[in-house]
This record gives sequence, C-alpha cells and structure tokens, in this order.
Amino acid sequence: MTTSTSPLAGGLGRIAKSLEVRMLGLALVLAVALSLLSPYFLTQNNIFNILDQSVVIGIVAVGMTFVILTGGIDLSVGSVAGLTGIVLGLALQQMPIPLAIGAAVLAGGGIGLVSGVLVAVFGLAPFVVTLGMMAIARSLAYIFSGQTAISAIPYDLSNIVYTVVLGIPANVLFLLALYALAWAYLTYTKGGRTIYAVGSNKEAARAAGLNVLLYSILPYVISGALAAVAITFSIAQILSADPLAGNQMELDAIAAVVIGGASLYGGRGSIIGTLIGVLIMVMIRNGLNLMGVSPFWQGTAIGSIIILALLAERLVNWRSAR
Repeated sequence: MTTSTSPLAGGLGRIAKSLEVRMLGLALVLAVALSLLSPYFLTQNNIFNILDQSVVIGIVAVGMTFVILTGGIDLSVGSVAGLTGIVLGLALQQMPIPLAIGAAVLAGGGIGLVSGVLVAVFGLAPFVVTLGMMAIARSLAYIFSGQTAISAIPYDLSNIVYTVVLGIPANVLFLLALYALAWAYLTYTKGGRTIYAVGSNKEAARAAGLNVLLYSILPYVISGALAAVAITFSIAQILSADPLAGNQMELDAIAAVVIGGASLYGGRGSIIGTLIGVLIMVMIRNGLNLMGVSPFWQGTAIGSIIILALLAERLVNWRSAR
C-alpha cells in the first residue's frame, strides 16, 4: 500500500523544516517568555526600542553574513567602525554631511578591500588578516582622534535617525530596506549565487568559470563599508564620535549570523536568518535589562543562550539527517 502526499502538504512540510522558520519560532518563544517575565516587554515603546537597538548591529551583521557565506570571517568590523566614526567626526568639521558620510563609508570599504586582497590574492587566513586589521584600525582611531571623543557633531546629522516616516523611525526603515536589498542580491543575482558557490566549494566555482577572486574580495569591502554606515547611525544618536566605539561589535555580529543559521565553514546561511538572529540577540539584552539583571551577568546569560540555541539546532539537523 502506498501513500501520496499532496503538493500543498509537501510544501508546508518543507517550510516547517526550513531553518528560518525554526529560528523565527525560537524568536517568538523567546518573546513570549520575556513578556511573561516582564510586563513592559511587549509595550509599544519597548518594541520600538528593540527595533532601534537592532539597527547598528543589524547593519554590521549584513556585511558579516556576506563574509561568512564565503567561508571567511571579519574580526575587524568593530575597530573599523571606531576608526570610520573618527573619520566621520573629523570630516564633518570640513565637509557637508553627505560628503562626510561618503568619506567614512569609502574609508571603511577601503579597509575591507585591503583585507579582501590579502585573503583572496595572497591566500592569508581571514582570521589572522582581520585580527591584524582590528589592531591597526583601533590604533589609528586613537591617533586620529587625539585619544579623545569628537563632540562637535552637527545636530542635523540626527535627522537620519529621528525623522519619522509613516510612524517608523528613518533608521529602522533603512535597516529593513538594507535587508531587503541584501536578500534580493543573494537570492536572485549571479553575484549572490557566486558568493554561495565560493563558500561551498571554491575550486568547483573556479572550474565553473565563476569570478572567484572578485567575489572573495567583495564581501570584505561590503563589510567594511557597512561598519562605517552602522557607526554613522550610532554617532547620529549620541552626537559624539568616540575612538572606543564599536568595541566587541564583531562578536555580536558573528553571533547574530551564526544564530541565524549560517555555517562558519561557508556556503550556508541566509539574510533572513541573520535578521532573526539580530532580533534574538537584541531581545535577550533588552529583556535582561528590563528584569534588572546585572550587566556583569548578562554576558553569561547571553553566551549560554547562544550556545544552547546552536546546540539545539545541531541536534535537530542530526535528527533530520538520519
């Protein structure tokens, strides 16, 4: 006796098994749990607060997703954010706001280009290259700033954060638009498919005639440029550029991408998963703050939840593979 499965049932089954759906389910469970633990979690003000807190790390996580999909890693994004923030602060004293932002983004992309060339052309390990760039960028941030924060930031810069469109802050709209653009690029373009191919099997991608060199370098350029964009939104909020800005940003970005289901070996992951990972990270921190958990314990709590989430996902994958 044979049984048949309708196309609708099969489609629903595939959707239910997809990593993004499982991670979305985890995010919803987490939101429900935090709402039970704190009556303030699901208030309108706090939801907008969560979205606002997601912007900076969310922007950096997009660039990190591109890098990790190729099997690389970028440990320099936090320091690059700090350095390009100083570049922006100094440029704002000499240039109009759009040109100053452009200079900062160009600087970030340039640093990423150097890292990408060292990795793709000279074959150096991404971990070592970006670790070195992390030290260089942080050192230059101190040197260029004179070891002090730059507070002479034009108030008009805050418009990129606090302007409201259809009831939604401009920075949140930018984040959503960025994720939509990144998703469309990775899903529907040859370049996006090439990035996945490079991460899955670089030699096979080269044998297929794909431009492996370009798409091994490009993710690092994107990562550096988006680090500058992210710190621009942060500076617009506090109207100050600090050489210490972006400290440990790379750890949050990597954690968000990995929680979202990307493989550190490359070739697997999605931009939607990264967005869910960012929201999970931010919700955890926000919920712990609402519950009055000491900042000294928050790192332990967040790290434990990250490890448990990854362990659960690995067990699910093992079970599915059997």
